[in-house]
Amino acid sequence: MFYIFLAIAYLVGSIPFGLVITRLAGHGDIRAIGSGNIGATNVLRTGDKRLALATLALDSVKGASVIAAYVIVQPGATAFALLLVGLAALIGHCFPVWLKFKGGKGVATGLGVLLMAAPLAGLGVGLIWIVVVAVTRLSSLAAMSAAALCPLLVAYFYGIDAAYGALAIAFLVLARHQANITRLLAGQEPKIGQKQES
Repeated sequence: MFYIFLAIAYLVGSIPFGLVITRLAGHGDIRAIGSGNIGATNVLRTGDKRLALATLALDSVKGASVIAAYVIVQPGATAFALLLVGLAALIGHCFPVWLKFKGGKGVATGLGVLLMAAPLAGLGVGLIWIVVVAVTRLSSLAAMSAAALCPLLVAYFYGIDAAYGALAIAFLVLARHQANITRLLAGQEPKIGQKQES
């Protein structure tokens, strides 16, 4: 049953909300602008903040919903098991079968997973993101800072076993930001609101 649920979580995670809602709104293929990413930061480059907010919310709900569903199916599941289910959804978002495995970076989906599977750590991660964005206006730096500290927060609040699941989530999010790391080191990473490639 657990493995079946992992497959379901992957399929839910692979729904490309950013691509779908921008097309419905008449902005064409979001992959043709900015960074080519399907996430909320790139959707913001359409100039429509409402679409970006909707993408952020829907991508977060993907992560949260699979955790909520698994809790119903398997009451009393450990935080580690919940985070593995969430990891499956995150993999779906980053590597969706519908888009030839070229998806987003997993930040919003990962946050949704954490808020539902490990709420205290999720709130901490969200706070870190907000603080770093407020200081630097760099979404990628905020996301990577939050991801890097995520396993420590999970370990503190939920134990070492759960932290292994959080470590896998953090690793995936950081790996998806390789190009951002290169631009940050070169001083070329655009800030939130800029319309060039991120």
